[in-house]
Amino acid sequence: MPVKYLRSLLTISAFLYSTLYSQNLPIDPRFLKPMVDDNSRFTTVGNIGITITNYGTFGDGFVEQSPVDQPSCEFPKGSGIEHNFVGGLWVGGRTPAGTRVTTGAFNIPSLGGVNANFEFTNTAEQTDRVTESSSLEDNKYYSPSAISHQDFRCDFSDTNITVPGTTIPIPYHQPLGIAVHLETYAWNYPFADAFVIFNYTITNVGYGVQKDTLKDLHVGMWADLVVRNTNVTPPRVGSPFYLYAGVGYVDNDSIKMVYCYDHSGDRGFSNSYVAMTLLGAEPINNDPLYQGEATHQWWLFSGGDADEDRAPGDEASRYARMETSMNDNYFWANIFQKPGNRMSLISTGPFAMLPPDSSINVVYAVVCAKEFGNDNDIPANRDSEKVKKNLFENTSWAYRAYYGEDTNRNGILDFLGTDSTEDVIPNGILDRYILPTPPTPPNLKVIPGNGKVTLRWDKRAEESIDLISKLHDFEGFRVYRSFLGDDLSPDGILNNMQLIREYDLKDKLFYDTSLDSILLETPIEEIEINPESGVLDTILYTYELNIDNLHNGWQYAFAITAFDSGDQKINLPSLESSKLQNSVIVIPGTPPMPAQEPRKVGVYPNPYRANALWDGSYERERKIVFFNLPARCEVRIYTLAGDMVDQFTHEATSYDGKDIKWFTEFSPADETPIFSGGEHAWDLVTGNDQALATGLYLYTVKDLESGEIYKGKFVVIK
Repeated sequence: MPVKYLRSLLTISAFLYSTLYSQNLPIDPRFLKPMVDDNSRFTTVGNIGITITNYGTFGDGFVEQSPVDQPSCEFPKGSGIEHNFVGGLWVGGRTPAGTRVTTGAFNIPSLGGVNANFEFTNTAEQTDRVTESSSLEDNKYYSPSAISHQDFRCDFSDTNITVPGTTIPIPYHQPLGIAVHLETYAWNYPFADAFVIFNYTITNVGYGVQKDTLKDLHVGMWADLVVRNTNVTPPRVGSPFYLYAGVGYVDNDSIKMVYCYDHSGDRGFSNSYVAMTLLGAEPINNDPLYQGEATHQWWLFSGGDADEDRAPGDEASRYARMETSMNDNYFWANIFQKPGNRMSLISTGPFAMLPPDSSINVVYAVVCAKEFGNDNDIPANRDSEKVKKNLFENTSWAYRAYYGEDTNRNGILDFLGTDSTEDVIPNGILDRYILPTPPTPPNLKVIPGNGKVTLRWDKRAEESIDLISKLHDFEGFRVYRSFLGDDLSPDGILNNMQLIREYDLKDKLFYDTSLDSILLETPIEEIEINPESGVLDTILYTYELNIDNLHNGWQYAFAITAFDSGDQKINLPSLESSKLQNSVIVIPGTPPMPAQEPRKVGVYPNPYRANALWDGSYERERKIVFFNLPARCEVRIYTLAGDMVDQFTHEATSYDGKDIKWFTEFSPADETPIFSGGEHAWDLVTGNDQALATGLYLYTVKDLESGEIYKGKFVVIK
């Protein structure tokens, strides 16, 4: 269990320890080893954010955390639309002592304390933390052995019967004697940014001195799936958050999944799907039982009148749920298209046996997607094959990533004569987790100005080589931007960027607009700190584009992608890099004014009227902006009576807007806006933490370099 949940239990632990000691009961020293739980990691590449732990769970249970309130399973990134409370790995099998099922997570109203059915623990070594690596060369976690743009790896087991480092028993836990190595993979490609792959390797390590062969194994993924917008309905209000989930399944030759959608909760603010998908498995050679089949089950969180709606209360009933699917007659009549707080389970098996020290591999994916079509087109029952079109598309890319070189999915690296048709990485083995690669996105620099921004980028996309074709297949650039108010929308500012420009080579493909109009006469060389790796890079900016007619003080997002020509010979469409990889949030405004230049310091909007277009819903989500400020200055606000209301210091080189709630609320959590340097926002909240009343206010701005003081006034109307 997470170590943060144990602090309140130290007294209990000491009591149990003294009791065992006083009664001369044996204490296995393995169980007194301190554990190193890690629930601090979550996917940040791509468009899905999901928390991964080293004790068999995924999702964070909407626990408030510091310094970052982590996503549980958020999609799109930055939207606040969550898709999971908590989930976990399930493994069940038959042992000489009877049927055993180890569950990583189970029905629970809130995470905290030592809970029954949370039965995986880490092995208490420093290396057992969740580790990260990346195949992106400019990422600070870059490793040539990384599989995806963001790999997480960790190990855990079910062999502890007490919480490691304590004598606190894990309730009702009877180990199978398995160790699990988990690797998760995530990409930022726009065609592969809405799924995370969970690659489980399960090894029979035995329990204590006993090592039995495990038989008839089933491996499942369980989750309390829910699709709601946390900006509209806070998840910590209790059961109403969870009551409107619609669920379903797909089980055919190409897709095996269980899924969830918002049936009737925050409609219009949470129009998306989440699915748990079985991608594949590798049993022990010559397994006579395993056929790659999947089962699907649901039950109500609080139970129901029918057996199918009640949670399985013991290991035998949990195993029965894993080995069989819910009766379709009951499913269609009582569950499909009916909202409820339902738990979801997808399993695969049986694996005939798992002898001591042997392993099997099972791979699932968590897949998200926006509903296809607009809300007016979606039928009243909220779910149809057409509405799931994007879910099917995203899932097909998850399968494509899993199969990698195995394009015909027969499990064999196929050859034609002396030439390999599938050996993309020429090593003679079948490699999984390979995707076609769009060009590397360019390094982008955004320079805010007065009513405009300047975009500069380099040529590295043109040097990219496609992994599949081995060709330099760069074709052009696309420029994206957000518009006014997109930062207040349900999907967040990054997911509302729209295409505004496209430039491509003159080669009789696409529009043939050429790159000449954005090419700098003389490239600009700059030395900058790479935000990913933290090291100094020398970047030669080759292209430049000015975007005019922007509004000062408003927040904009910009991104530049690179796309390739595709490959008709292998039926591969043109691929485009991710908008999210080099996206930049910027606030146009006046630059810092040199001391010797005349200036007119001011405030906008003036007069300020409550509920301005950029305001949030609450008092502290408002702002006015001081402009034409010196680079270093002190701003003071007064009432007409001369009482000081508030003061702040402006430093152009370090200002990030985080001194007011507006930017922490409406800027993406992992993005720091770029400011012009001569502007500073204030939230109309006094130094005594009171909202500013209607009235006329005075201000002074003192230049800390020259000592010069500027004065002005503004009006607040509420």
